[in-house]
Amino acid sequence: MLIEKLLVVSKRVFGGEDNKSAKVAKLKQVEQGSWTIDKFVQIFKWAVRGNRYKEQALVEEFKREINNIIRYKLIKME
Repeated sequence: MLIEKLLVVSKRVFGGEDNKSAKVAKLKQVEQGSWTIDKFVQIFKWAVRGNRYKEQALVEEFKREINNIIRYKLIKME
């Protein structure tokens, strides 16, 4: 009972998982790894929900997290 009250109070004070820093942290944990680009895009979109990143910042974050081969191809296209 005491732990449940502590969790309720901490979520109220610190914003729980819905606060801005928690959402940014979730986004920063997303990496493509061995996922296909389609799967990575799907997971990236899920992680972006609720973030207040500006469009360019999201593009940069996306490029930073995709695998090196795809990143290199995108850079060459720019």
